[in-house]
Amino acid sequence: MTTAVAATATAARQGPRPRGLTWTVLRVHRPALLVWCAYVLLMTGWMLWVHHVSAARVRAELEACRRVEGGCIDVMTFSHSMNEGWIGTFIAYSSYGVAAWAGASLIGRELERGTAQLAWTQSVTPTRWLTAKLAVPAVALTVGTTVLVLVYRWFWSASRDLRGGEWYEPDPFLNRGPAVLAYALCALAVGALAGIALRRSLPALAVAFGFVLWFHLYVDRHWHELWPARTLSGTDGSRFPSDHPASHFWPLHLMTTGVVLAVAAAATGAAYWLLRRRTR
Repeated sequence: MTTAVAATATAARQGPRPRGLTWTVLRVHRPALLVWCAYVLLMTGWMLWVHHVSAARVRAELEACRRVEGGCIDVMTFSHSMNEGWIGTFIAYSSYGVAAWAGASLIGRELERGTAQLAWTQSVTPTRWLTAKLAVPAVALTVGTTVLVLVYRWFWSASRDLRGGEWYEPDPFLNRGPAVLAYALCALAVGALAGIALRRSLPALAVAFGFVLWFHLYVDRHWHELWPARTLSGTDGSRFPSDHPASHFWPLHLMTTGVVLAVAAAATGAAYWLLRRRTR
């Protein structure tokens, strides 16, 4: 009786903890989770520093040199634009790291070393195993990327007087909405599919990374075609295309998000189908 009470008290002190496959995934991939959390904190801190420290200094120096002839203003605004550009690039292309990790570590290494097959012999079905493998990082990616999108939207809007990029440039267009999260989830699904198909970590890493790189660059070149642009006519009757107006941002962004999520869904479905086919 005393032992049972003590065990109950110990469990109560420890509080609820994830168990089963969820706990296993968290434990095995804890270093990757810590790296992701550090990355989100680093990027958030960088944006806060640029806005509150660097941009404030730039504005003060611009105010001081308004009456000075020369290239002072151009040089100062360029330094802020460089910081903004690097921040946007790191956020926009974080999906490459997700694809490489998912293909090599999350799935490919497990199949290559036989640890996945061992789990399947212990009353864990392959479908349940893959679901846990995808669900845990998907939640972490969703939470972290949502934080980055919200902070980036504030950061980008608060620097109107200093920023160099416009809304239709690839990184600001991607990072100011759910499309960047769609890319992260797509990279996760593609990495899982590559790992299941190849069953080796390094080839899966290369294939997943290469596909996400190609797909990302392809969409960057063609996203403006997903929504009709306005067409202006000259005085001689000739017609020429104009840039999309700013009001087209959300239609274009949501259409892009839908395309990327469709590829993610297709890759996820293919991963489940291939896993079931190979484990019959």
